Amino acid sequence: MEKIGIFYGSTLGHTRVIAERIGAAFGQEQAQVINIENASIATLESFGNLILGTSTWGVGEMQEDWETFARQLHKIDLSGKKIALFGVGDQVEWSDSFVNGMGMLYHKLTDKATIVGFTSTQSYNFDISLALKNDQFVGLAIDEVNQSALTQERISRWVELLKKSFN
Repeated sequence: MEKIGIFYGSTLGHTRVIAERIGAAFGQEQAQVINIENASIATLESFGNLILGTSTWGVGEMQEDWETFARQLHKIDLSGKKIALFGVGDQVEWSDSFVNGMGMLYHKLTDKATIVGFTSTQSYNFDISLALKNDQFVGLAIDEVNQSALTQERISRWVELLKKSFN
């Protein structure tokens, strides 16, 4: 398996922690965790497999560092790459925009690369999300506010799925 670049945007640190936990599940030799705030196009292009993570802010927007970087996505050659997404959000307080940031990122990438790692919406309780396709999340949805006890199990299952998809 090619080395995995895990790129995250984090304002309060929650998404960074999830990115680090995903990286640890793959192992240091296999994955490198990078803050998108400090990333370049060349850095992103240097990885064969990518995991991109964002939280959702405001009225369902991507985290601000991702919003800035996403303006450059049209310049990046992602052909032949596999990309997995994860989103961090609060399904109770923000039930009408749960993990929308992940959905926005997905819609910017669908025609540029192969997206892998879709997950079930079972055991979540929200009203609306832009991160849905065919009744599944377009990546891993994490709610540390309301379901933190499920986070490690969700990460472990998702990483096993990605190991198969990235090979």
